[in-house]
Amino acid sequence: MYGIPVSDLILLAVSLLAAGAITGLLAGVFGVGGGAVAVPVLYELFRILEVPEEVRMPLCIGTSLAIIIPTSVRSFRAHFAKGAVDMTILRQWAVPVVVGVVMGSFIARYAPEQLFKIVFVLVAGVSAIRLLFGKDSWRFGLDMPGKLLMTVYGWIIGLLSALMGIGGGQLSNLFMTFYGRPIHQAVATSSGLGILISIPGAIGYIYAGWPRAAEFPGVAALQPPLALGYVSLIGLLLFIPTSIMTAPVGARLAHSLSKRRLEVAFGIFLLLICLRFAWSLFV
Repeated sequence: MYGIPVSDLILLAVSLLAAGAITGLLAGVFGVGGGAVAVPVLYELFRILEVPEEVRMPLCIGTSLAIIIPTSVRSFRAHFAKGAVDMTILRQWAVPVVVGVVMGSFIARYAPEQLFKIVFVLVAGVSAIRLLFGKDSWRFGLDMPGKLLMTVYGWIIGLLSALMGIGGGQLSNLFMTFYGRPIHQAVATSSGLGILISIPGAIGYIYAGWPRAAEFPGVAALQPPLALGYVSLIGLLLFIPTSIMTAPVGARLAHSLSKRRLEVAFGIFLLLICLRFAWSLFV
């Protein structure tokens, strides 16, 4: 199929199913949509399928955002059932987050591939340092800020998440813990942001990538029915089943871990992602 050995395609399919399971687990444990796992795996898939670099990274990110939709819904429902979600913060961030996502989707139509990787490295690196080496004294305040600053934070979360293909967990966890909120509450609330980010984000990437199918007629991975704009339907269909099954398991695991263990686990996870994309910038 498209010049790729059947054995390689089978291996890729199994890898995507396994990555979907890990994505769902991470979504539940860390309150992230799992994009930090999905994007690198999809990137390798599209590299093997010889998708041009000009469209490879946005195709990964758009697909990741679509994958996050069901994962975030399952994760949010599990956390909400435990009463851990701060709905006040979620409502305050709803509009600015969506505005940021729309802007990020628009930028994605014209941005070079390296921009997406640089954003990944910066955000993951700062978040990892805060979680692994930060102290309780590293705070901006004892409670969440006023409406204006919350609006700015929400916009930043939406914008950067749309450029990274993530559900916003890395960023919202960072902001909430800087203002003294416990990591368990930050994780639970972040799962709700994943819904607000992934749905408009996926729609935005479909729109942004729609003209690219005509610009790259020889790239099968961009053509309907294999893709809609920058959303790969193959990647979507292979990721979703296992990610939906494992998201509730991750949510239960998150509430069984101590605060420090959860912070260290999340920090190590982000550090590995940071190093992976930093390496890809130079090779």
